[in-house]
Amino acid sequence: MSILKPALLLFVLFFLLPLAISAILYRLEGGGAGWQTADRSSIGLLPPPAQHPPAVVRILAAQTVRWRGIFAVHCWIVFKPEGAASYTRYDYTAWGEPIRMNGFEPDGRWFGRSPELVFAADGPAASVLIPRMQAAIAGYAWRNRGDYRPWPGPNSNTFVAAVMDAVPEIGAVLPPTAIGKDYPYDGRWLRRTATGVRLSLGGYAGITLGWMEGLEVNILGGVAGLDLRRPAIKLPGLGRIGFGRVEAVTAPAAVG
Repeated sequence: MSILKPALLLFVLFFLLPLAISAILYRLEGGGAGWQTADRSSIGLLPPPAQHPPAVVRILAAQTVRWRGIFAVHCWIVFKPEGAASYTRYDYTAWGEPIRMNGFEPDGRWFGRSPELVFAADGPAASVLIPRMQAAIAGYAWRNRGDYRPWPGPNSNTFVAAVMDAVPEIGAVLPPTAIGKDYPYDGRWLRRTATGVRLSLGGYAGITLGWMEGLEVNILGGVAGLDLRRPAIKLPGLGRIGFGRVEAVTAPAAVG
């Protein structure tokens, strides 16, 4: 009983209260336009491919659709090999074939919500990453109709996390609000991360510890924890709250 009360208090403070605050903020913002009419146009984050010959890799995240935006973001992958005439975007969705290629503008708003950069690589660094990312996408197990599950996974964030795991040189982590990122897509409940280790109980609960990942406790998909490398707290719905804005991880000039 003496352990139960502090545990319940921590759950209320670090899980339920942040979600309540996020719901209030979402309500005050109006919840966004309906998904049928929401803006999906480019935000101009990417240069026109014809004017930018070097290879490009981007991982983006944006608040997801309707009430799910209270606690979750949607992540996707964009890349362009050197000299390519266009970008290629990959999403994992509930519509039709789960792996959706070029269904939306590469840097488009996600049903009205502007994306934020999670990872960026250009030039030789991107050229090295792209074939390995393509191989991870081609080999992704949950690629058949009906495989998509919004919770606990596999969903859009599970897909992007799997590609990032296959290419650890990316050296970035998805936002704590990327619900589904901890789902064990390969059936392994205990696995190494880029700089640490993760225990995931089927995506319903788990814990992650690593230098880049920090300390994350997953309860029913919501993540609370600490950013150890760049001091901050991570809260369900609210994401990362720290001292100043954290810029996206940018790959070095060469990888390998």
